[in-house]
Amino acid sequence: MSAPATAPPEDTTDAPSDATAEAPPDKTDVTADAPPDKTDVAADTLPEKSTDAPPEAAPDQPVTASADDRDGAARTRWRARLRSAGRAAAPALLAYLAVRAVGLIILFISARRTGTDLSWLLTGRFDANWYQQIADRGYDPALQPAPDGGFRPTNLAFFPLYPALIAALTAISPLSSAVAGLLVSWLSALAAAAAMYAIGAHLRSRATGVLLAALWGVVPHAVVQSMAYSEQLFTALAAWTLYAVLRRQWLPAGALCLLTGLARPTANAVIAAVGLAALVAIVRRRDGWRPWVAAALAPLGYLGYLAWLAQHLGRPDAYFHLQREAWHITFDGGADTLRVMGEVLTGDSPLSFYMVTLVIVVAIALMLLLVLHRYPLPLVAYSLASVVFVFGAAGSYYGKGRYLMPVFTLLLPAAVGLAGARRRTQVVVLILLALVSGWYGAYLTLVWHRSP
Repeated sequence: MSAPATAPPEDTTDAPSDATAEAPPDKTDVTADAPPDKTDVAADTLPEKSTDAPPEAAPDQPVTASADDRDGAARTRWRARLRSAGRAAAPALLAYLAVRAVGLIILFISARRTGTDLSWLLTGRFDANWYQQIADRGYDPALQPAPDGGFRPTNLAFFPLYPALIAALTAISPLSSAVAGLLVSWLSALAAAAAMYAIGAHLRSRATGVLLAALWGVVPHAVVQSMAYSEQLFTALAAWTLYAVLRRQWLPAGALCLLTGLARPTANAVIAAVGLAALVAIVRRRDGWRPWVAAALAPLGYLGYLAWLAQHLGRPDAYFHLQREAWHITFDGGADTLRVMGEVLTGDSPLSFYMVTLVIVVAIALMLLLVLHRYPLPLVAYSLASVVFVFGAAGSYYGKGRYLMPVFTLLLPAAVGLAGARRRTQVVVLILLALVSGWYGAYLTLVWHRSP
């Protein structure tokens, strides 16, 4: 996620006016009518200066502002910028809230008809429980053996930033961890929508930014954006990181990428985007030392958690070990994904498997459009690395649609195309997608028996 600069007024101090040029002053009247020149006043008629008064600054000596004045001016500028940015992003945030409201209304009606508590659907299931457990009691001390010879699922697989924010919010407020987690997720979703608007407006137009945020709110698995999950926080950090890279703001990009690495394991895609963009800047000798710092900061969060986990469990491959043994997730380059896709296309499968298959195919097509239309390198790198990561992972096929949800950059070609359509066409498309997304979200939370 600026107004056109106003042309400075024309300087006319050196140009004589027309009246002055055509009518020279009458010398006989000047002496009579002009007031006496102050230089002719006798010196003894001027008031005597007090010896206690501070000396006057020389006319050509610049007046230096105090530190408080400079700080106040800086705060004023930042407030003005934030207000301007907020006004600019308001249409995108309203559009995003509108489409998500449709999804929540459909979910509320569906939950009421089945006698299910809506708050439990949003805060009391699957990953939400794991994150609340970490916020309330901390990480597991060790892996617990399972009867089959492997290990039981453990909360050590969940990255620490989101539960840390939940714990911090519960520490300073009367909120429960469930409500705090939902609040963090909703605020993060708004921050992500604002970042998408900034990216779309930076690349093409404000309409593109608004539609990019709205389209992200109606993807098939958008119901997760209203749940106490970490995808919203990760998406917000990833989007603002990419925006900083596009603006060549290397220090904010590196710091944001560091935080992204503490949010989810798919942060390696963001790290790749920042590292590649920094490498290009270094090779082209742009921006001095700043790309070096960004490249150094980018992986520290991700590597830091892996290092802590290695020390915690006493083995260097601790994270990959627990993913394989406790959660049965590995990376095989896509063999398992292709196998399941073949089964889905040739036999009977749950609706969620058909939708995930469709999402994967559409994601690959949109990825090709990003490359063919020559979108900026950081966006292409992030999209490609994310798609490869999700496609190449073996296990949890039903979750791949949710894993692809943070890859909002894939929606850019659709947002650009829709921005060129008429307003009523945009509205009809968004309403239709919001209804379909809301219906599928109700299915994922009320019918599907696993995590969305």
